[in-house]
Amino acid sequence: MKKLSLLAVISALFFANSAMAHNVQLNTNLPSVTVAEDGELIVQGKKINYKTWSSASLSGKVRVVHHLAGRSSVKEKNQGLMNAIKNAGFDRAKYQTTTIINADDAIVATGAFVKSSAEDGKLENPHSQVILDQNSTVKKAWQLKEKESFIAVLDKSGKVQFVSEGKLSPAQIQQVIDLTKQLVLQ
Repeated sequence: MKKLSLLAVISALFFANSAMAHNVQLNTNLPSVTVAEDGELIVQGKKINYKTWSSASLSGKVRVVHHLAGRSSVKEKNQGLMNAIKNAGFDRAKYQTTTIINADDAIVATGAFVKSSAEDGKLENPHSQVILDQNSTVKKAWQLKEKESFIAVLDKSGKVQFVSEGKLSPAQIQQVIDLTKQLVLQ
């Protein structure tokens, strides 16, 4: 009886963990998704406008895609990677960072701050692609965890070459930088 109970517990844990895992697969495109509200931030002069964004637009350049909950604690998790990307100085004609901020997964009553922070970040880094997702559209489509950070490296055809959810280790940060360098040279 104890063996049967242990087997039931192990099975439940396995299926609970697999149910919470993202659905992003290596060597495939990211699952298709469109963000209509607010969408991609576009700089026009010193003003920010918004347009509908689709994951179908991710081909053409090597990309690091960073999806994160609209919380400063989550942003800090992979700030080391973002700093390493800035230091790497990738060719902007061949590389772009895509940051997707899930404003729906923010601390209650901080939505205006999250939006303002996203706009300030876009003005500071106009060459980066920033998407503000008000309805967890991307999180749902990619089956991502709440209150978490997600990183994917895409080749220029839009195929996933690296994927991880949560804080990257220093070795993973180096792996992302090395892989991105390699893909930019191809």
